[in-house]
Amino acid sequence: MSVQVVLVHGIRTSATMWRAQVRHLEARGAGVHALDLPGHGTRIDETFTLEGAFATIDRTVREAARHGPVLLVGHSMGGLIATEYAGSERPPPIAAFVGCGCTALPRGFGLRAYRLLMAGFNSLPGRGRLITDALLWSTLPAETRGDFAAGGYAFGAQDDALRSLSSLDVMAALRRIRVPVWFVNGRWDQLRMHERLFGELAPHAELIVVPRTTHLVTTMRPEVFNAVLDLAIATIETDATTRASGSDEGDPLPT
Repeated sequence: MSVQVVLVHGIRTSATMWRAQVRHLEARGAGVHALDLPGHGTRIDETFTLEGAFATIDRTVREAARHGPVLLVGHSMGGLIATEYAGSERPPPIAAFVGCGCTALPRGFGLRAYRLLMAGFNSLPGRGRLITDALLWSTLPAETRGDFAAGGYAFGAQDDALRSLSSLDVMAALRRIRVPVWFVNGRWDQLRMHERLFGELAPHAELIVVPRTTHLVTTMRPEVFNAVLDLAIATIETDATTRASGSDEGDPLPT
């Protein structure tokens, strides 16, 4: 069975942000499951709740797991929620996890400041869409420039989603994750602030910092992020082969 990749998007955007990854993964024969969280993309008329987000991820993961081992991938808000899911007290059926742009604890002054910033954008004409589009146009390659906006911007879900993140217990979740983990950040990513703490709480995790890149690693440097996915898939396939052969070689994850 082929590795199945579940992709969880960030705030305001939708499953379309993963277009470069979907093309790459399909070309290499992996199963791809790019979901829309409540209040986003095809579900933009729904109300965002954490419970709904977790249910969406869990439903997608369990369906994917029927077809092969699951690599869970999340970006930004989706990465934080996926981190909490990956570190559930009852371990979910995932074989590895990649979190992108999500090594910041969603609480305190940082979260309040980000909510104020987003509220300021929402108060602008067109909710700041012209500024957002100009930033994307100036920083992203032509082939991914439209991917974040293609599914529509979830302006209405934004503050509910940000406010709900403060109830996550990411630190406890990180301590419980036992599958291979990679955290990927752009060098200029504003959510790098706690990457050292994340490494201490999940000491088997690998940190990859991409030079000359912002928070939007998946679209700004899609070839680099796709290489990380290839690494994660190869790790899952190697682990599966090792288990099938009955070998107990290799270093176990800490318990």
